[in-house]
Amino acid sequence: MNKTASEIGEILRIKKLTLGCVESATGGLISAAITEIAGSSDYFKGAIVSYSNQAKVNLVGVSRETLEKHGAVSPRVAEEMAFGGRKVLSVDICLSDTGIAGPGGATDKKPVGLFYIGLSHKDGTFNRRLNLNGDREQNRRAAADAALLWLKEYLSELE
Repeated sequence: MNKTASEIGEILRIKKLTLGCVESATGGLISAAITEIAGSSDYFKGAIVSYSNQAKVNLVGVSRETLEKHGAVSPRVAEEMAFGGRKVLSVDICLSDTGIAGPGGATDKKPVGLFYIGLSHKDGTFNRRLNLNGDREQNRRAAADAALLWLKEYLSELE
């Protein structure tokens, strides 16, 4: 994660962009990786761990209707978390995650290891689905790694 986080930092500095995170199942792992880099305060403005549905609603404005209709672990919630976080944290780009790390919490349609990563930028708000198959800690770390890799890829493609 450190190499990717360092590369993200360099790109953000060069492009003069700011970053924030709204994390759920990763519980701050994405933010921790970013802030391990010396000088990250130049571009990283903050993070919110919105673990409960209530926190998602109150802190970043996820719609109760979206939560009721789609559930917390859904592409729509990941997008609303990222979009809301971008506004609340006043950043250029916001990364989010929501998922089922395990061992409990699964349903027939949403198995352990299902995560959605959200990314919001002025050009749009997007999501990616992850299907992971480790234990709780492996799933959380893999989701954080995947979120950082996607962010690096996204930033690299920006003009």
